[in-house]
Amino acid sequence: MMLGAVTYNICKDWDLETLIGNLEAAGFEAVELRTTHKHGVEPTLDAAARRAVAERFARSKVRLLSFGTTNEFHSSDLAVRARNVAEAKTFIDLAHDTGAWGIKVRPNGFPPGLSHDQTLRNIAACLRELGDYGQGKGVETWVEVHGRETAEPPHMAALMRHTGHTQVGLCWNSNPQDVVNGSVKQYFQLLRPWIKNVHINELAGPYPYRELFALLRASRYERYTLCEAQESKEPGRFLRWYRALWVEMNRNCA
Repeated sequence: MMLGAVTYNICKDWDLETLIGNLEAAGFEAVELRTTHKHGVEPTLDAAARRAVAERFARSKVRLLSFGTTNEFHSSDLAVRARNVAEAKTFIDLAHDTGAWGIKVRPNGFPPGLSHDQTLRNIAACLRELGDYGQGKGVETWVEVHGRETAEPPHMAALMRHTGHTQVGLCWNSNPQDVVNGSVKQYFQLLRPWIKNVHINELAGPYPYRELFALLRASRYERYTLCEAQESKEPGRFLRWYRALWVEMNRNCA
């Protein structure tokens, strides 16, 4: 299990060179580049710029892990869903060209006028299309456990059952909805078959991170946990502190 960062929010104002330098200095091993942030790595880049990004990360100690899109597929409007699928495919192309492992997408709630099951089936159809598209490019699609009501783990489990694609998995998002009687074990075990990425936030907060880390390690999770923390007036110092706390929690999470 390794530590990385999401550029949302603490790293959002760093250009690519600053971002890589600061993450290297803090001992972070990977990054998810969230769209619209100052890093500027977007689907609008031409082939030469994409090669330059891939080469820059290859020279660094930081892995370009994924792209954090804002694409979502819960709309009851087929045309809206199709536009989001088309845009997500441009991020899959970008991930392929820059050497990233995956893209992150999300649901963002249940629309009025449709049953929950039909909405989940609509989302699943979009995810299968992205899974097929990414399979030929070696790029996974990770669905963030996100959105009002949709973030409830039973809904995400149903979504993954409807999707049924090996190239599509979940991004655990460390939400309050994960916790039952102070523990995440019940819903972690429910979603573990599909977890391909993990977002973590305030390690010093009330969320049971020691238990989560112990569950991840016991289940042989060998991917990344990505810091998605709030902004700091001393971001470099914060990231070093965060790394130290993450290491200590891993050491004592039995």
